[in-house]
Amino acid sequence: MTPSSTRLSIDGGQTGTRLRLSDSGGILSETEGPGVLTDRPVVDQLTELAVALATTTGSRIDELAVGTSGLTPAAANPEALLAATRGIGVQRVALAHDSITGYLAANGTEPGVMLAVGTGVVVLALSETSVAKVDGWGSLLGDAGSGYWIGRAGLDAALRAFDGRAPHTSLEATAVDRFGPLDEVYMVVQASPNRVSLIASFCRDVVDAASAGDETARGIVTAAANELAHSAASALLRVGWQPGTPARVGAVGALAIHARPVRDALTVALAAHAPGTTLEQPLGRPLDGVQALLDVAPSHPLRPFVYTAQIGSGTH
Repeated sequence: MTPSSTRLSIDGGQTGTRLRLSDSGGILSETEGPGVLTDRPVVDQLTELAVALATTTGSRIDELAVGTSGLTPAAANPEALLAATRGIGVQRVALAHDSITGYLAANGTEPGVMLAVGTGVVVLALSETSVAKVDGWGSLLGDAGSGYWIGRAGLDAALRAFDGRAPHTSLEATAVDRFGPLDEVYMVVQASPNRVSLIASFCRDVVDAASAGDETARGIVTAAANELAHSAASALLRVGWQPGTPARVGAVGALAIHARPVRDALTVALAAHAPGTTLEQPLGRPLDGVQALLDVAPSHPLRPFVYTAQIGSGTH
């Protein structure tokens, strides 16, 4: 970032979007917006947020950095993003999947593995020369151990208990409080246009029930931790890590950082699936990772996964 430039950083998640305006002196402002819908073009949604912020606040934006879930290589078109935001003054853009920005927030540019655990989940491992991404396949096909995964498992457990297919659990009463009669829950969920985030919202109830000693909830949290640890080990192995070798595991997302039952279970699971690794607090927040996108060195292994464009130049 040049001394006189202003950068807008956007962290697009399925549950919510965070926006930060900063310059060389530090953070100027932070706001929140609606989550991205991954069944629609995600870059278009975030472009709308950038334009709306600039228009309503009158802020000058020279650089735009975007990290988001639901970004496929085919949709990573920084030239289109630059063209769409040129009208609000943007001269330079960087665009990346939230696995890249999550890694930068968790571990900086040093080797290790990152677990980004929110509504969805994505895992990224980095060595001195290579990068490996695991999961991040969305609620229908992946996101093992995520908030959605835990929330769905909790509702599944409540409905199984209601049917008499499983032992009773406190999750039954909690689901009724949250969604209404259990025999109508499936209709409430299916009718919601935000069904993924709605189901994921039940994750907190599952974690709270696990903290209170509910065996069913504790089993769900343990299973989620094992999924996350398995994904971490798989990603590390793909970049050349050997079991028993020290490696930093940086976790980002409120579920992995602040939910004590999840963090405790994850520590145990990592010891079993990825011996030698150490679960650490992230070096920064997800927005810090987004803000760092345009500063990744050209020779760094993460750089090919950061799509950039600027006025007077091409895509990189």
